Amino acid sequence: MTRIHPTAIIDPTAELADSVEVGPYTVIGPRVRVDEDCVFRSHVHVTALTRIGRGNDFHSFAIIGGDPQDLKYHGETTWLEIGDYNTVREHATIHRGTGNGGGITRIGAHNLIMGNVHIAHDCMIGNHCIFANNAMLAGHVHVEDYANIGGGAGLHHFVRVGFCSFVGAMARVSKDISPFMLVEGSPATARAYNHIGMSRLGLPEIELEAAKDCYKRLFRARGGSIEAKVTALLKAWPDSKVVRRVADAAMAASDGVHGRSLEHTRKDDKRTRRAER
Repeated sequence: MTRIHPTAIIDPTAELADSVEVGPYTVIGPRVRVDEDCVFRSHVHVTALTRIGRGNDFHSFAIIGGDPQDLKYHGETTWLEIGDYNTVREHATIHRGTGNGGGITRIGAHNLIMGNVHIAHDCMIGNHCIFANNAMLAGHVHVEDYANIGGGAGLHHFVRVGFCSFVGAMARVSKDISPFMLVEGSPATARAYNHIGMSRLGLPEIELEAAKDCYKRLFRARGGSIEAKVTALLKAWPDSKVVRRVADAAMAASDGVHGRSLEHTRKDDKRTRRAER
């Protein structure tokens, strides 16, 4: 049976599964759906238009499903979707999508979102990711599975963070992060391959060696085009899934289909441009 503290406020249109627990002074707004075994501790605010899977744990003062912080948003109906078994710690904020950005923000499963993390409108988060305290994701950021974002890192809108990558604390990320790489600094640059993360995933030693070679050829070696370096990597490691992931990401970034170059895909809005002036 659903356990709701008497001080909690639940909108009549919200749908809560029987096993949901709602703590003191928590507010669950309109058109919210919550599946089994979720826990909302005290003072959580699920604003509106949010679908939440099972087994999620929301800590105090988290704000979930808030309006986008985007001047192009004009009150249109947009959504936040959260998968299963995520932990969202204190004061984290996760906003809904925007009408001109796809209309949805999506969080996968088994993610740890620590205190004061901000995930903005239209972000797409995979599974098994970690966001350390005060990490900041601008709109339209894509984070692939098993990525680890360090404390205080700032990710510019539209960047993509690759599979099993690691972003160091306080990094300023304005370009795509290659899968399996470790980046640090301002601006963030590749410093090594993510040996620890790959080892924790149980990847074979041969794939760790492949990632190390990717790092050396793509991010350390001077001269030569990205296309030539990728071709050489694929020839040297024809059976490596790691190299294939890195190669695909490198070519996509060089073709301008990821990262800040996607800014032009947002619809123009004269009202927004007037407001910005």
